[in-house]
Amino acid sequence: MVERRPDLRPAHQINLLMRCVQSARQVAHTCLTPAYMSVITDTRIRQKIPLWRDERALKAVAQIVSAIIIIGFLYWGISNFLTITEQRGMPLTYQFLKEPAGFPVAESYIAYEPTMSFGRAFTVGLVNTLVVSVSGIVLATLLGLIVGLARLSSNWLVNRTALAFIEFHRNIPLLVLLFLWYFGVFTRLPRVKESIILAGPVYINQRGIYLIWLRLTETGGVFLAFALVGVMLSITAWMVLRRIRETHGRETYFGGVSLAILILIPFIGWFVSGGEPFQPNEPVLQGFNFQGGLRLSPEFAALLIGLTTYTAAFIAEVFRAGILAVRKGQIEAARALGLKNNQVLSLIILPQALRVVIPPLISQYLNLTKNSSLALTIGYQELFAVGKITINQAGRAVPVFLMVMATYLVISLLTSLILNIYNRRVQFIEK
Repeated sequence: MVERRPDLRPAHQINLLMRCVQSARQVAHTCLTPAYMSVITDTRIRQKIPLWRDERALKAVAQIVSAIIIIGFLYWGISNFLTITEQRGMPLTYQFLKEPAGFPVAESYIAYEPTMSFGRAFTVGLVNTLVVSVSGIVLATLLGLIVGLARLSSNWLVNRTALAFIEFHRNIPLLVLLFLWYFGVFTRLPRVKESIILAGPVYINQRGIYLIWLRLTETGGVFLAFALVGVMLSITAWMVLRRIRETHGRETYFGGVSLAILILIPFIGWFVSGGEPFQPNEPVLQGFNFQGGLRLSPEFAALLIGLTTYTAAFIAEVFRAGILAVRKGQIEAARALGLKNNQVLSLIILPQALRVVIPPLISQYLNLTKNSSLALTIGYQELFAVGKITINQAGRAVPVFLMVMATYLVISLLTSLILNIYNRRVQFIEK
């Protein structure tokens, strides 16, 4: 209640009364705001709801109990597994890798004998996997680019041929394709004495493909060193001179300079090595088989051709999508400037298409590497096949499978890391 003051006039008393009413309204408005009311409500709820009925407390307790149960179950399973393996004389260790393997490996790019250790045999399988994977990646990329460009050709025959290649390989399982090449082609080839002879010479028969190869002489290492330096300097000159041209706008002739370096330095190494850094090693029929040259076994050839053609079909579609992502206005502008078709492709289309192509291309490379494990079905002894034989010989399934899984994981992560670094370099930098 407002105290009545006889010393104030009625008008002043009315004004004082109105001020008191406004003050009361402001206090009521402040106290009735949503934030203030929510604080009051939460305080009352916390005071009223007991802990065993609080939803947040129940969720936290449920997560803690679930984590304890899962960790306990894993500990129980792992401890029992380790105990059983130790009781049966098969501890989860890798000491067996030092024991003699006792089995041959048909193809080996490093020295190997059956008397060597399981670790050496596993290394041989890893090298075989890397050889077929790297070779398949290079060939599949080139073939995929060619087929992708053919798919965009205005020539009806070329376009439909590329489409038939893509649809045929994309809709057939890889395992069936490997069987088709191995059992349907290479096992049907003629005998050694009736070999198919191609230019080169190249001999094709049931025992594989025999090619002429280069054998290094005593001074061949010097030539290889010069050639390696020439390749590195050529790549460096290409990148630096091309960047200068793009930055300053003046012609640097980066292509001609890089090509000159690539030819000149190995040419100097040729003379320094005495003029004969290597000699041709031609396969020659001696007895019942060819000797010398390079031999591609039927298993390796079938695996390489199957992986290459199968992956190339997917890579072709990746390149086609990347090329179609380039705006037509840029292509038309390049042609209006008088650039030739090969210049438009190399300077305008492909550099921009790579920004779209690289991410899905990484997946195709990883798929090719992992699909190489299907070589077991046609007899090529790569990483997985050697691992299976090691399990039969040593009786250590879990350690071997862990090694195989870890190896494939490392290969996949390294491939992704390298290509992701390159992908970041070719992307547009937005400010």
